Amino acid sequence: MASAELQGKYQKLAQEYSKLRAQNQVLKKGVVDEQANSAALKEQLKMKDQSLRKLQQEMDSLTFRNLQLAKRVELLQDELALSEPRGKKNKKSGESSSQLSQEQKTVFDEDLQKKIEENERLHIQFFEADEQHKHVEAELRSRLATLETEAAQHQAVVDGLTRKYMETIEKLQNDKAKLEVKSQTLEKEAKECRLRTEECQLQLKNLHEDLSGRLEESLSIINEKVPFNDTKYSQYNALNVPLHNRRHQLKMRDIAGQALAFVQDLVTALLNFHTYTEQRIQIFPVDSAIDTISPLNQKFSQYLHENASYVRPLEEGMLHLFESITEDTVTVLETTVKLKTFSEHLTSYICFLRKILPYQLKSLEEECESSLCTSALRARNLELSQDMKKMTAVFEKLQTYIALLALPSTEPDGLLRTNYSSVLTNVGAALHGFHDIMKDISKHYSQKATIEHELPTATQKLITTNDCILSSVVALTNGAGKIASFFSNNLDYFIASLSYGPKAASGFISPLSAECMLQYKKKAAAYMKSLRKVQQSLEKISKLEQEKEHWMLEAQLAKIKLEKENQRIADKLKNTSSGQLVGLAQENAAVSNAAGQDEATAKAVSEPIQSTSLIPDVESREDLIKNHYMARIVELTSQLQLADSKSVHFYAECRALSKRLALAEKSKEALTEEMKLASQNISRLQDELTTTKRSYEDQLSMMSDHLCSMNETLSKQREEIDTLKMSSKGNSKKNKSR
Repeated sequence: MASAELQGKYQKLAQEYSKLRAQNQVLKKGVVDEQANSAALKEQLKMKDQSLRKLQQEMDSLTFRNLQLAKRVELLQDELALSEPRGKKNKKSGESSSQLSQEQKTVFDEDLQKKIEENERLHIQFFEADEQHKHVEAELRSRLATLETEAAQHQAVVDGLTRKYMETIEKLQNDKAKLEVKSQTLEKEAKECRLRTEECQLQLKNLHEDLSGRLEESLSIINEKVPFNDTKYSQYNALNVPLHNRRHQLKMRDIAGQALAFVQDLVTALLNFHTYTEQRIQIFPVDSAIDTISPLNQKFSQYLHENASYVRPLEEGMLHLFESITEDTVTVLETTVKLKTFSEHLTSYICFLRKILPYQLKSLEEECESSLCTSALRARNLELSQDMKKMTAVFEKLQTYIALLALPSTEPDGLLRTNYSSVLTNVGAALHGFHDIMKDISKHYSQKATIEHELPTATQKLITTNDCILSSVVALTNGAGKIASFFSNNLDYFIASLSYGPKAASGFISPLSAECMLQYKKKAAAYMKSLRKVQQSLEKISKLEQEKEHWMLEAQLAKIKLEKENQRIADKLKNTSSGQLVGLAQENAAVSNAAGQDEATAKAVSEPIQSTSLIPDVESREDLIKNHYMARIVELTSQLQLADSKSVHFYAECRALSKRLALAEKSKEALTEEMKLASQNISRLQDELTTTKRSYEDQLSMMSDHLCSMNETLSKQREEIDTLKMSSKGNSKKNKSR
């Protein structure tokens, strides 16, 4: 799981790295384009600056010339003002001087007119230059604004990328720390696993030595005692009784019970469908109570009347199949002999369907030829004809596959075991096809019944019969859907249960071997019952032996007590007088009678005690010792069996531990390889990250330097533009004042 998470993280990081590289290429291209644009703008700005300087020089020269002309005009005006009063005073002076002044005035006027025209032309040029300057200034301002927005966007992108790179670096560092912690824990676990493996190897070595000795002993016993291996050959192995799977048998019986219920519903629906179809033929298109029906419909009705003899056996065959599946049998395809009977009944029903199909089609054609049949009704009849053909075809397909499934119980070479699953799958597909066809029949027949009910000649008997047929068709559709879904739901179980058979074999060889196996199974069951009875009798015998030993010990204790009592009495007899001897003898007789009764009881319980004397003889003691040691031997053998079972259990546990150890070694190797790959990937990603970080830092520094230079050039351009604007404003003010 850890390796999968690491690989997922590395893939995500690789994808993000590829995306960032693509974005970096785009940004590089954008920076190069912006550099080219800025260089072009600089060239344009230089050219504009040169042209502006030329215009400024021309403007300065023109202003200087204008000033000179203005001064000269002022001087001329002053001279004219001075010359006018003199002319008034010296009006009479001479005509020569007036003519001379007139000529000078005309010269001055012409010169003034030229200067005025030149001044007007200069004003026009100045105005055009001012307008061109404003236009260039507006273009430069808009270009400057776009460049500033683009620079801000680029700066935002650069900030986002740097922030993203820092987050990625931090995330990778966290992952690296987690992986280091995880690697440390894995190393600890690996050390613990090594210690466990060493311990398990020691245990395994000891067990291997022990088991190898036991194996040699078992092999020698097998070679000496076992005549042949019946699991080696499939013919012999097929006769072996498989392990009884009660859960499998109960499941199969439950499935067979459900299938029987579905088949019973299907049989009822088929009986109703054929019966109501027969009733319909008697009343439509011609009512038999009023007129004679056609010979075709008479024959069709006669055949439909026999439907029960073909449909009922289906239910009986399924019932026999259900009854053959019991808890004591082995249910596989080779042992389900009753499936052949059901297949034969289904074949007879298919023959019945084939027999009535031409009459059914001709009957529908006769309805179409009737004067009461409309175009819509004729179309429904044609659809029903096609549906009936399809229904017969799907029944034939279903019968073919069921006959194939019945072959293993009768003809072993008729169907290969590898084809069982495909045949079962095709049975499910055929059942679904039957359900689809019944849905089409239900749909078309409901439309047909609706059209017939609207006819003016429709009788109540026809309407009722159509409703009954429609209900039977609906029941058939529901039954087909249920049995199709039931088979599909249990298809995997059917395919999996095919492997149920003799141990270490692919299955039963032939139906005869399966039958022999079932007989052997019955004999084995009877033998197990007899063994159970023997076991019960042995348990009873052991209980009786324990009771016998108990009563023998009780008798022995009673005899010991009797010996002591006799010894006490004998001692008393020696010390008492002769007068008391008679009473003591009577008392001794009573005690001896009681002892005789105890001995009779002990003799009834134990045969070894034969003597009626007060002291047990040697043979009875030997029997007691023998019985004691026999009981001790039985106890020791039971303890030995218990120890053997524990050793077998311990051996199984050791085998499981060895398997777990092997799996742990494999997982350890896989984890070490994954750790190596992860460390390599981490180092590679760190190297790539450092290189990309350096490259992006270099690019960011270059972009920042470029942006700073652009900002400086823009600020310079702004200052130059402001100075040009100020100078142009001053010139315009001067021109206006002039």
